[in-house]
Amino acid sequence: MSMSKAPSSKKQASEPADPARKAAMRVRPTAPIVPSTNVSGHALMLVIAIMSFLACLTLGAVSMVRATAESWQSQISREITVQIKPDETLDMDKALADARDLALTFDGTTAGNIVDKEATARLLEPWLGEGLDLDELPVPRLVIITIDERNPPDFAAMRKALTETIPQAYLDDHRTWVDRLVAMAHTTALIGTGVLVLVFSAMVLTVIFATRGTLSGNRHIVEVLHFVGAEAGFVASEFQKHFLKISLKGAGAGGLLAAACFAAASFWQARALATPQSDQATALFGTFAIGWMGYLGIAAIMIVIALLTTLTARYTVMRTIYEIDLIRSDPARTDTNQN
Repeated sequence: MSMSKAPSSKKQASEPADPARKAAMRVRPTAPIVPSTNVSGHALMLVIAIMSFLACLTLGAVSMVRATAESWQSQISREITVQIKPDETLDMDKALADARDLALTFDGTTAGNIVDKEATARLLEPWLGEGLDLDELPVPRLVIITIDERNPPDFAAMRKALTETIPQAYLDDHRTWVDRLVAMAHTTALIGTGVLVLVFSAMVLTVIFATRGTLSGNRHIVEVLHFVGAEAGFVASEFQKHFLKISLKGAGAGGLLAAACFAAASFWQARALATPQSDQATALFGTFAIGWMGYLGIAAIMIVIALLTTLTARYTVMRTIYEIDLIRSDPARTDTNQN
């Protein structure tokens, strides 16, 4: 009887007493191959955030300058000015009306406005002060003609007709100013693009060296995984996932901070209209709004930074595994490393 019960008691002793413990023994928690947080990872994230912020700021500034230059060019190109010099034998009011009516007879003109004495005095206040009496000064009077930019009038014919009808009249089509403004806008945009290229190049080099420096600290992980049989593609994919998370966080932080700066500047400018500070900033830099194209460019820079960091990490891991294989295949180099 006792011998027949022995196998049964032995079988019961070999089984786990608690089913929950048996389930826990089957599931082992797996840790990531690449440590999720370390000092080098935080440093790389900070570097990416700073360079992303600078690149996005430069891109937004270039977009803002180009938009402002185009606005100035459009405003100058929309109008021409007829200037009439005073003369003792000239009826100024009649001459202004005749010049306006004559200019409006040409195709491509849409409206005409005579600048009255009060408006002319306000234009001269910064140089001659207040309380001007234009009747006592030989100040030219102006007629502003609005034109169709797409179908401008024949300026040569208009200038000839005005000179024949009113010898004291002079037509200024602002072509000289437009040409200078276009040249200035192109130069400014070229300089800004050059600065953007330099900032982006510095960012690329910084990200590459920072990524390689971070990977050099994890070289032992790559060697161990490769020695136990892990394929190069698998190891590289694990590292690129890790660096993709870091780059997305860093690029996202820098890009969002730059977008917030432009949004805050635009909000301040809208709230501070007609103030000396806002007027001076608008005169120097134009509007701080970069538009949806500017924000789309910021998003594109964030994506490019993330892809660049990820591809750099993958290339560095594959290069490291290639160097490990070279060392293993060269007995002389292996002996040298062991010694």
